[in-house]
Amino acid sequence: MFNGVLWIMKTGSPWRDLPMEFGPWQTVYKRFWQWAKYGIWDEILQELAQDADMEAIMIDASFIKLHQHGTGAKGGTSNR
Repeated sequence: MFNGVLWIMKTGSPWRDLPMEFGPWQTVYKRFWQWAKYGIWDEILQELAQDADMEAIMIDASFIKLHQHGTGAKGGTSNR
């Protein structure tokens, strides 16, 4: 289940596209939602952040997903 959630976060795919090797997508999503509701994900990330190697931290913004309708507004880009 945990690896299934990580796969979704890494790929940005819809839950329904989760490979069957991780189990039924509905089960993985339900557990993800329950953990989020009860703050378990926050606790996991806080625990991991305590022992972070600050020399190896980087933010990569070279790949940003954008919704298909977010590529341009009505009227084009000439008004920007």
